[in-house]
Amino acid sequence: MAITPTRVIRYETRGRKAYITLNRPEVMNALNGEIVKALGEAISEFGDDDNLLVAIISGEGGRAFSAGMDLKERTQQDQGGPPASKTRRRGARAAFDELANCRKPLIAAIDGYCLAAGLEITINCDIRIATMQSLFGLPEARRSLIPGPGVQLSRHIAMGEALLILLTGGHVTAERMYQLGYIQRLVPDREALFKEADAIADEILQCAPLAVQALKRIIKVGHSLPVPVMEQMAEPIRGMIERTEDRQEGPRAFVEKRAAVWKMR
Repeated sequence: MAITPTRVIRYETRGRKAYITLNRPEVMNALNGEIVKALGEAISEFGDDDNLLVAIISGEGGRAFSAGMDLKERTQQDQGGPPASKTRRRGARAAFDELANCRKPLIAAIDGYCLAAGLEITINCDIRIATMQSLFGLPEARRSLIPGPGVQLSRHIAMGEALLILLTGGHVTAERMYQLGYIQRLVPDREALFKEADAIADEILQCAPLAVQALKRIIKVGHSLPVPVMEQMAEPIRGMIERTEDRQEGPRAFVEKRAAVWKMR
């Protein structure tokens, strides 16, 4: 499907990469109903396009990746009663489900504030890059709110560190998040951010797409499973890749000293 044109999300493609930009810089890319819906549509479009293999998600403006949910809209919806609140929650859940279930690699390019639901977007990405100036946090408890995907932070960093972030609601520097392993690359500025994101995406594109997607599935699903169960789950996926033409193309290209030509079959 083609996504609905919107002013709050920029969706661009170059080569086999998609660039998805949160575009409400005047409010630090706060997530209202419109932008959440558009984000879900953009991720769905990316997932359905066989020509696209990796996406880079970022925020416009340089002040924030996203400062989280739009609390002004949230207050208005709360005053509208339970039906309005349920509609908002369903819309947000649909967008985060698209992120969580995307079979292709997602790279978060973070510059500035990355808070609350903004941080939750990055939790559902596979690789995270941030500028030194970026700040992270899950301040929901300070507003008597409970995070959605934010409660999964302990799957990415030590439980005590996750609890420190969740229970205090304070800000954490990009350098600290890098030390904790949440951030995979730390760069000096916005120019370096996109250069690094593109470089990582280009390395992913050197790999066989079906193998990349299979690896993501195995790791995401199997992360919390005991090792024997993870191995059992992974075996049929390995078998599927073993039967593809691309599996034979990889070793053949190495022997013939040329770049592999992936057919995704």
